[in-house]
Amino acid sequence: MDGQERARRQEMLIDFLRQAEGPLSGTQLARRLGVTRQVVVHDIALMRAAGVTILSTPQGYIYQQRDSMRSQTVLGVNHTPEQTALELYTMVDFGLYVMDVQVEHPLYGMLSGALRLASRRDVELFLEQVQRLDAPLLSSITGGSHYHTIAYRETRHVEEAIAKLRAVGIHVDDA
Repeated sequence: MDGQERARRQEMLIDFLRQAEGPLSGTQLARRLGVTRQVVVHDIALMRAAGVTILSTPQGYIYQQRDSMRSQTVLGVNHTPEQTALELYTMVDFGLYVMDVQVEHPLYGMLSGALRLASRRDVELFLEQVQRLDAPLLSSITGGSHYHTIAYRETRHVEEAIAKLRAVGIHVDDA
């Protein structure tokens, strides 16, 4: 394969991801580019190695763009699997953008998974996928203890969300 062809395809891939209103699956990208999903996965790996920030989420790939209007913090939380929906709905209801979930593994260190949840619909889709795949939550390996990187516009939104989470019995470490 010609290096120029790969470079053109990778530029198109980034353009598709930049213009997308949500995540795009490897299959969707492959169809648009006229290649196999494996070629897309390989191209994304090469671009990541070159420093391009493309995130893999359960819904597909996202080109990460910085939102200069938002601040970020990490919240430490602990709850049962049954409280996951309540936790995530509460966060997005207060305008928080749940970027990821992280757990501290005794052997591997910090493990994380991209979430990118900004709305109740995003949370719904995530929870449906967890159920459909019968996939354990990352927090299941730490007895419910985990962290979320969140983005927010106003500090009061974080404070209000923390107060609500605590009021419904979800443990939250001080931000």
